[in-house]
Amino acid sequence: MLSVVTTPQDLDDRFRAVLGGLSPAEEKREPDDAVREGTALTGAQARELFEAQLASRHLDLAARWLRSFDQGYYTIGSAGHEGNAAVAAALRPTDPALLHYRSGAFYCARAAQVSGGDAIRDVLRGLVASTREPIAGGRHKVIGNADLHVIPTTSTIGSHLPRAVGVAYAIERGRRVSRLRSQATGWPGDAVVVCSFGDASVNHASALAGLNTAGWSSHTGLRLPLLFVCEDNGIGISVHSPTGWVEKTLRARPGIRYFAADGCDAATAYDATVEAASWVRRQRRPAVLHLSMVRLMGHAGADAELAYRSRAELAADLDRDPLLATAALLVQAGLATPSELLARYDEIGWEVRRVAEETLSEPKLASAGDVTGPLAPRRPVRVARAISDAAARLAAPAVEVADLPSEADLPSGGDLRAVADPPSEADLPAVADPPADVQVPEDEGAVQPSAVSTAIARALGGIGVPSSAARIGAFGGRLPEEAGGLTLAQTINATLTDALLAYPQMVVFGEDVAAKGGVYGVTKGLRDRFGVGRVFDTLLDETSILGLGLGVGLGGMLPVPEIQYLAYLHNAEDQLRGEAATMQFFSQGRYRNPMVVRVAGLAYQSGFGGHFHNDNSVAVLRDIPGVVVAVPSRAEDAGPLLRTCLAAAVVDGSVCVFLEPIALYHTRDLHTDGDGEWLGEYLPPGRWSESHVPIGRARVYGVGSSEDLTIITFGNGVRLSLRVAARLASEGVGCRVVDLRWLSPLPVADIIRESSATGRVLVVDETRRSGGVGEGVLAALVDTGYVGVARRVAAVDSFIPLGPAAAHVLVSEDQVVQAARSLLAR
Repeated sequence: MLSVVTTPQDLDDRFRAVLGGLSPAEEKREPDDAVREGTALTGAQARELFEAQLASRHLDLAARWLRSFDQGYYTIGSAGHEGNAAVAAALRPTDPALLHYRSGAFYCARAAQVSGGDAIRDVLRGLVASTREPIAGGRHKVIGNADLHVIPTTSTIGSHLPRAVGVAYAIERGRRVSRLRSQATGWPGDAVVVCSFGDASVNHASALAGLNTAGWSSHTGLRLPLLFVCEDNGIGISVHSPTGWVEKTLRARPGIRYFAADGCDAATAYDATVEAASWVRRQRRPAVLHLSMVRLMGHAGADAELAYRSRAELAADLDRDPLLATAALLVQAGLATPSELLARYDEIGWEVRRVAEETLSEPKLASAGDVTGPLAPRRPVRVARAISDAAARLAAPAVEVADLPSEADLPSGGDLRAVADPPSEADLPAVADPPADVQVPEDEGAVQPSAVSTAIARALGGIGVPSSAARIGAFGGRLPEEAGGLTLAQTINATLTDALLAYPQMVVFGEDVAAKGGVYGVTKGLRDRFGVGRVFDTLLDETSILGLGLGVGLGGMLPVPEIQYLAYLHNAEDQLRGEAATMQFFSQGRYRNPMVVRVAGLAYQSGFGGHFHNDNSVAVLRDIPGVVVAVPSRAEDAGPLLRTCLAAAVVDGSVCVFLEPIALYHTRDLHTDGDGEWLGEYLPPGRWSESHVPIGRARVYGVGSSEDLTIITFGNGVRLSLRVAARLASEGVGCRVVDLRWLSPLPVADIIRESSATGRVLVVDETRRSGGVGEGVLAALVDTGYVGVARRVAAVDSFIPLGPAAAHVLVSEDQVVQAARSLLAR
């Protein structure tokens, strides 16, 4: 039978045969006694674990059955990993969990711990892509459920480990508000984060980043209540993990305590998890639990294991079947007979089959709108209101300690993420209508109450109390609106300062952002104003930086990480694509990871250039569904754009990338040296509403008559195009220069309107011809039936070289002038 050992039928037959051959025990233990000598697992607990393991096994069998007639769409199962049910039993149902895709028995055990949990129906709905599935709603088969505190992960390569570090960080930071007898994260203050992964993942860069960050943090004294669980079956798809490699790798992680156990033995696995989880809960430090497991029925579907595994290996794995091991434990303890367990095996099997047949008729996603609904909610009116509310908090009188709220004043359940009742529409500030291509659902989504924000701010440290007095103190008595014209860098610094005051849950972090104040001084002084709890340096790893942001965002905070250079983002872009952008999509908004990622980038930087410091590749950002990409070209736009991104993160859970043109950070002049026309006035909070820029709204400059030519551009191209427009105006040619400001979503309505006004369009694109922003602009013109003429000027498809050679591949003023004249001649 070994030739077909991986089939569901053979696994079922073998279970029946081996179980039937077990001999009943001569002595019977009581359910409340240890199931065997030397373990803390009771007989009753062992029976509960067996129930969860049975459910998980039958769900795996059902997945293969459903797939056999094209009604099931996922066959990666947990057979052989059912020992992870013991991990769930040893933890609390309020401990947040980010699970390996073979942690099905954990999910079944966790669901049994919570009233109303129905793991069987949940999992089957995921297998058949039912819209009633509790987390992804038919978009993907994931292990997740907000009611069970199981955070969905879609990764099979361990890219959720950096996020887990962030969740643990958020929980520990949440303990700072314990004086209010409440938790900002929504999880208990003594919660432990559990994060499981497979043995092959220990070799993946993302997983290594998570492990390294946890160890690094522990080494530096930062508390992280995080339990990693490595489910080691010795093989990744068809590639064997070298004997001893995983253990040596995990043991060698500095700052992470190592525990190990036989994951196929429920009692041993339970005891080891209790020990490890208790240590983490008490010490608030990370640990890893290394569980030895087996993989039954192959990787997925019709995986022909004999192509890469010997019959002896397969037989050895069968001998360690955790389902049979738990059954033997119960029989040997006299808590059940083989026939009783077999009867229960069949009962659950029939229950799974019955529920599976019911789920087949459940609705599926029926349209593109159904699919994309939770991807990236856009509520521009709510965002505008959030900015107005933030301004009001900063203008409010100072709050006295006696004014801090008591527990009775907190939102229901003591969850500081709860929202206040929104004001009526009559109370809203006047804002421009959003572009036609922007969705405007008008449902829930107000910002946090100011009293609660004040309380959190007090607890988290820093200046923290939103008020006019605190604002004067933060700026050292000289407010930015009184300083005259500011550069782009100075404006971003001032906006971050105001934001740290207005949003006490906000944290700024990244490489060199704290002590040094950033490579270009953009975050200078922020750490001194708000303290190391709100502005801090991280280790030099972009994956870890973004993962931390994703985790703390889940924990109710507002992360603003910095990626030092755009070229370095490419090291970690999967944290945005595979983790950040998918969270609301695969959880139907039950989980959000609000985040504003500041990235220094684009080209034209002189003196300190080369490929890594002059990167004009943004295609990967524009290709991620739901991610907002903003590019401020000048100081007076930087504040409004950044405030919109922050408010969108708070209101809608948006993931925003704020791409800052390095070459324009300290630029002061536009046309001639000393003219100061690239400086911008910083508006006081009372004027934020009037300057608000909704997502997807461009800015238009009129030069001359504005009737002859439309130049569409962004970033460095705005300054370059305005200079060209001035040259053309001296020749009697009128231009309108459109600053896109938003690269994703593109301001399509503004593009079409301004293009149609002249019938001549020149796209000035500082990114590359292949995959550049200009392609999207031209496609928008074509898709909407534009009938005028258009031309594009873009950078050469090349990496940017060092020094003056960069001019050979980047767009120049002369090129733009020549392209404009060629269009005007048509």
